[in-house]
Amino acid sequence: MAACGAPDGATPAPASTAAGPASGAAVAPAAHPAPLLKEVPAGAPTLTWTPQHGDLVYTFGGAAPKHRITSGTRIVSWTEDCFDGAVKTADDLPSKVMAPGHDNPQTGPFFIEGAEPGDTIAVHILKLEPARAYAVSAFSPGFGAIVGTDRTAMLAPDLAETAWRYDVDAARNVARSSSRDGRHTWEVPLAPFLGCLGVAPAMSEVRSTIVPGPFGGNMDCPEVRAGNTVFLGVNVPGALLSFGDGHYAMGEGEIMGAAVEGAMHVEVFVELIKRQPTPVPRIENAGQIMFVGSGRPLEDAARVAFKAMVRWVRDARGMSELDAYQFVSQTSRATIIQLVDPEYTVLVTLAKASVRT
Repeated sequence: MAACGAPDGATPAPASTAAGPASGAAVAPAAHPAPLLKEVPAGAPTLTWTPQHGDLVYTFGGAAPKHRITSGTRIVSWTEDCFDGAVKTADDLPSKVMAPGHDNPQTGPFFIEGAEPGDTIAVHILKLEPARAYAVSAFSPGFGAIVGTDRTAMLAPDLAETAWRYDVDAARNVARSSSRDGRHTWEVPLAPFLGCLGVAPAMSEVRSTIVPGPFGGNMDCPEVRAGNTVFLGVNVPGALLSFGDGHYAMGEGEIMGAAVEGAMHVEVFVELIKRQPTPVPRIENAGQIMFVGSGRPLEDAARVAFKAMVRWVRDARGMSELDAYQFVSQTSRATIIQLVDPEYTVLVTLAKASVRT
């Protein structure tokens, strides 16, 4: 699920201790595509921090920063699962063991020195590793893609709240679970990613960690994985970056409302890009450019991402907007990421090689 951050004027936390010298002033990148991290610079400052449970936050916006960092800092940390660590077995029902409002606890927020509205932060995801030998998933009544919800109200009775435990087999790179009656088992390949990665929203808003939006948040996007870079627009001084909601694996659509959820060891490298706005979350790797659109109904989420892609192609190739619209129409791919949160998310992807031809 998703959300976290701190508003304008939040009281900064004491400066964190970091190994190595502070990085210099951020430099705006060249024209699209933005350069990706080839390697962490030698001597880059490193913040190593394992939060205590009381350090976790449950919103984007509204939380004071836990650490201050400079552009060009590596963060080595850890994040809790979406159930706040309370669900450990198939007998632990979230509604019985979780504190209300403690969905998707966030590690952070991190105040990035010099970040101002209109800037962008690039979050290079270096490493994501399961932090436990087990993971959990659950169904909560009124939450899911093919059941009645508060927004799709139906008179039919709710399905029962149910939890599943997955045992992680690191040697085989799978997570294994079984049906409630014990008659069936299945395995899911591990593909770790962060369900939540975001900054504080604009206008000093405070958003639930269940919600995605232009600030990132609970995007539940499998491309928020090691080897990719996520670009997020800065809305408040310091940006107030946070992350959480470790997913060990997830099917497209996340139709039951939960992935294979688990705590995660996280390593990222954060850079500040001055004077370059990013109104829609962008993800890149060496071969692909991607945009994450959020909204309801589903087609509006798709429109957000497609519009961002058309504008990117227009600028990258110097095309007219109508030609870029045609190009994207014939060459892009779109994936339904999740159909369960208060806003749905769609990922639109384009091969960079097609843009360069």
